[in-house]
Amino acid sequence: MLLTVLKSLLVIFVTLVLRVLYDTISCYWLTPRRIKKIMERQGVTGPKPRPLTGNILEISAMVSQSASKDCDSIHHDIVGRLLPHYVAWSKQYGKRFVVWNGTDPRLCLTETELIKELLMKHNGVSGRSFLPSKYNREIKSLKMEVERLLIEIIQSRRDCAEMGRSSTHGDDLLGLLLNEMDSDKNNNNNNNNLQLIMDECKTFFFAGHETTALLLTWTMMLLADNPTWQEKVRDEVREVFGCDGLPSVDRLSKLTSLSKVINESLRLYPPATLLPRMAFEDLKLGDLTIPKGLSIWIPVLAIHHSEELWGKDANQFNPERFGGRPFASGRHFIPFAAGPRNCIGQQFALMEAKIILATLISKFNFTISNNYRHAPIVVLTIKPKYGVQVILKPLDS
Repeated sequence: MLLTVLKSLLVIFVTLVLRVLYDTISCYWLTPRRIKKIMERQGVTGPKPRPLTGNILEISAMVSQSASKDCDSIHHDIVGRLLPHYVAWSKQYGKRFVVWNGTDPRLCLTETELIKELLMKHNGVSGRSFLPSKYNREIKSLKMEVERLLIEIIQSRRDCAEMGRSSTHGDDLLGLLLNEMDSDKNNNNNNNNLQLIMDECKTFFFAGHETTALLLTWTMMLLADNPTWQEKVRDEVREVFGCDGLPSVDRLSKLTSLSKVINESLRLYPPATLLPRMAFEDLKLGDLTIPKGLSIWIPVLAIHHSEELWGKDANQFNPERFGGRPFASGRHFIPFAAGPRNCIGQQFALMEAKIILATLISKFNFTISNNYRHAPIVVLTIKPKYGVQVILKPLDS
């Protein structure tokens, strides 16, 4: 009897080992080779990968060299500084090419019509994120902890309303979301509602902190370096809100010059240089067949600085490019990590930035400090290496 049990356990153990071994070989060898062949048949190639490391070492060396020195002046021609590998390989392989992040193939895609189709119709997640690696276990653990905290906050709001302590869930952003969900009588899927609220909370946190702070930083630098536009925005703020009036949400839409400046700031210095997507099933994208498991790499910074898309002055500060026709080049504009769930968070971040900038520009004059050293770098997002030193002088002094 004991021998039979041991044999059964051994069979189960061997089966599990073989399964894990097959999944590993499939993930890191068979699937990448299959993807490589599919893309090559469509004429999409790229730099030759090294075993195991792919093109990581080449990319690291190029970025390290290009960003090692500060810019000699304040200019916005920064694609070659932050994405030197894209510049080199796009010249060699064209608008579509495959680079290798270790054994993971990534399709670089810059054609805006295909990008629009991808973002609007296909947002996907790779099955590789479910492999039982240490990294994935840590990510899953952190995700569960964040969602646990959010659920506690959400449930606390609901408990207060149900116990009669409050007639609503509150008048902040979370309260407004909960009130809207509860007021929709046709929406009975509590699990989907809870997940949607948690997703929006995550977006608010990211958009309300990192991206908004960077947007304010780069926009203030641009206004300080362009006094004509600074004065133009200041006159507009005074006209809309009065000389001593504080900005109000209901009149923010009238700040058209400020909107142009913010859009141009996001074009020149988008929060992220890259926007990643993953195909979790075979899909058709324009004339391309995208195989399951292929990462898609959208170089947002390069698209925002493309002379082909924006004109010869693509690397210059020119907010008027967003004037006249509504979003004349809007189809080439990817200000935040695009996707349906991020729309509310993006609008919140832009409203927040407008209020802060309108308040500051109505009270202060901005000038660039002599200590400022222009050196954009990428640490997940595009940041000024040494910060931005701007001198604020009160207008009434």
